[in-house]
Amino acid sequence: MTEKSNRWASGASRVSSALGFKSGLDRNFTLFLLANLFLGIGACVDGSTLNNYLKDVFNLDIGQRTFLEFPRELPGFLVALFIGLMSSLGDIRIAAIANLLSAIGMFALGIIPAKYGIMLMCIFVYSAGNHIMMPLSNTIGMSFAKDGKFGKKLGEISAANTAALVAGSVVLILLFHFIHLPYVAVFSIGAASFVVSAACIFLMDRTVVAPMKTRLVFKREYGLYYWLSILYGARKQLFVTFGPWVIVDIFHQPVTTMTLLFFIISVLGIALKPLIGHAIDRIGEREVLGAEAIIIFFTCVVYSAAPAFLPANLALIVVCGCYVVDQASSSVSMARATYLRRIAKAPEDISPTLSLGTSIDHIVSMSLPMLGAIVWQLSGGTGYRWVFAGGAAIALLNFISTRYISRISAESPKS
Repeated sequence: MTEKSNRWASGASRVSSALGFKSGLDRNFTLFLLANLFLGIGACVDGSTLNNYLKDVFNLDIGQRTFLEFPRELPGFLVALFIGLMSSLGDIRIAAIANLLSAIGMFALGIIPAKYGIMLMCIFVYSAGNHIMMPLSNTIGMSFAKDGKFGKKLGEISAANTAALVAGSVVLILLFHFIHLPYVAVFSIGAASFVVSAACIFLMDRTVVAPMKTRLVFKREYGLYYWLSILYGARKQLFVTFGPWVIVDIFHQPVTTMTLLFFIISVLGIALKPLIGHAIDRIGEREVLGAEAIIIFFTCVVYSAAPAFLPANLALIVVCGCYVVDQASSSVSMARATYLRRIAKAPEDISPTLSLGTSIDHIVSMSLPMLGAIVWQLSGGTGYRWVFAGGAAIALLNFISTRYISRISAESPKS
């Protein structure tokens, strides 16, 4: 360890001791839980506010909104490169830097002029922080697991994150309803939460996670994981881009509606995420990922058909329900991380392979919105139906692919 690293570690130890944290694993896990609480606040601001901000301030149409997914998802494609270039810092320090990037990007969104090009740059910076944190969150979280209960530990951490989402959603609903809080104030709150999260992670011991020995890992044995990552990129993007845009654009719903939905999703997540983690450990990734694929198949079918066959008010309720179901089930993605953890040839493979998986899934995330937007626009006002019909087909392919996950993966020797 270098002299500079020793100073960092010594300073972190003194600060954490002053805050009353225990030494060792408990202190590091407490800090990581706190970091995820504040990450949840930042995610709440993003999920409940961003789409309405884009509609109200920039008046985007569906083509402009989907084009925005290219700079938004490009950092995800580059995440393996970003983490590889910073690999000498270790996962903990990289995660802290990632949250600082998110803070800078989100704060900038609130203060920039209404210029599309400037907004794209802010989205890129914010998204870079988010995407760098994605694989690192799973790697760091699983490092705290005892007796191989990786799903349980990730579920606990996700539940803490979701508890913050619930609290944040309640506060935002009240602020938007009674005070009409401006976007600059909302984004400032989100940025501050990312800064606090970065500080908590910075105080953690760098040795929590095995150091990376290689910057990039690509092995044939992880082929199914790579393929599942591709399918996840397609499944995820449907409801990141097109799901809320149907509610905001087709049904003309205000920011309070999206915030309320985010609140409902968060409340469900507090109970569901630990249960999903327990299910992963108990019955295995094969069954959990397969069940999610079936749920998404029917969700896409209903999302596509409801506006055409139901009265407008009822259709809105059904579509919002489908959106909630999708978002509540999205935490099943932790099963891909635990699957990789169980088949990993070496602990140091995990972080770079998760990073590569994130980059791979974003190849699809960057291209799918463009295709979906073309289908939507060519088909006129009913184009979203074909977009979600395609989502149903992707879900079916995902289910078939999960059948190739070994049933014994959840019962493999604990490492």
